[in-house]
Amino acid sequence: MEIYVDADACPVKEIIVREAKKRKIPVTMVIDTSHELSDGYSRIITVDKARDSVDIKLINLVSPGDLVVTQDFGVAAMALGKRAAALNQNGLIYTSENMDRLLFERHIGQKVRRSGGKTGTMKKRTSKEDENFEISLKKLLNELEKC
Repeated sequence: MEIYVDADACPVKEIIVREAKKRKIPVTMVIDTSHELSDGYSRIITVDKARDSVDIKLINLVSPGDLVVTQDFGVAAMALGKRAAALNQNGLIYTSENMDRLLFERHIGQKVRRSGGKTGTMKKRTSKEDENFEISLKKLLNELEKC
């Protein structure tokens, strides 16, 4: 098992590394060239800034039984398709049961934005979201370690 992180805008990298170190699980963070990252533990892979470069590289690395941390529903869907687990930065565990709804909501949001509409505002990250993420991360890692 390995943890793969769509790390460009991931606010929970420290939590991931902390938990991975405890369990001696390798972590790979994938970023594009507009970011710099070094945490002393993770393998860092830097790709070009082309659209979806990080996503494509990350999914090409994933194997069954791995864990992918991403806020991108499309990346999560591909991870599930490769029999990996997927988790977002707020603690939502992606599953085959919620993926159709999430992808449909993303599609509707894209249509609204393309027509000039707005789909909401970004809220400031809270410590509760970090707590939810850590709880879900531990739960998923416990499940994956049993396999």
